[in-house]
Amino acid sequence: MGSPRPPEPERAAEVRRLFAEEARSERPDLALLCLLVGAAADGELDEAGIDAAQIELDELAGQLPFRPGGPRSWATALAGLLGERCGFRGAPGDYQRLESSLLHQVLRRRRGLPILLSVVWVEVARRAGAPVYGVALPGHFVVGFGPPEEQVLADPFDGGRVLSGPDAELLVQGATGAPLQPSMLGPADPLDVVVRVLNNVRAWAAVRPERSDVALWAVELCLLMPSHPARLRYERAQLLVQRGDFLAGAVELDAYAEVVTAVDPPTAERVRGQARAARAMLN
Repeated sequence: MGSPRPPEPERAAEVRRLFAEEARSERPDLALLCLLVGAAADGELDEAGIDAAQIELDELAGQLPFRPGGPRSWATALAGLLGERCGFRGAPGDYQRLESSLLHQVLRRRRGLPILLSVVWVEVARRAGAPVYGVALPGHFVVGFGPPEEQVLADPFDGGRVLSGPDAELLVQGATGAPLQPSMLGPADPLDVVVRVLNNVRAWAAVRPERSDVALWAVELCLLMPSHPARLRYERAQLLVQRGDFLAGAVELDAYAEVVTAVDPPTAERVRGQARAARAMLN
């Protein structure tokens, strides 16, 4: 079975509108944003499917014990439900699948990347009233419970295993070669989580040139975030040209050149040259 295919243009435009609206709302809904990422990837995910995924998260939360105790008790309860009873966890092969970055598919398959499994943990625990949040360790996303002085970390990729201090140190050192810093243990902002999900999708597509469709919708969603690097416009322009939309790509290249011309005139001129070359492909 191949990877999901994006929806038709009309549905894709509606998904982008809903995503932008939610991303710029006062309190962005992490689950909904991740499900809209899924809808941008998978033309079979409609509004009913998004509602069904939210209901599943609600139902999972309803299976947790009522306020089991402190942070460690919450972490243990989540591991028992999601990791043991429901079988949510990850494996090395999950890094090779686009579905591992799509929340609705993670709910269906019970498999995913660390960050998507962490979204499941956070959303289920939050609905049950737990003091829970994502923790964006470099290279490996985990979940935190409780205030800093009582913080308990759990690794959903490993079925929710509770992490000791040395465990977290090893995760960070393995990913970066650098020691764990206290600043790495703070709660991750929902929008930062979504950007990291989209960056994972872009990384998946980057080594699969035949899936430039995936790279394009991921970049377009990144551009809808309240703040984003200007260079994403250049990336989108390159993808448009790569996919044969030379005119739209040239327009985007010229727009990017205008953005950078004040700070980097040589780059701006080079990009304008690329825009001229793209328009020449129309002749």
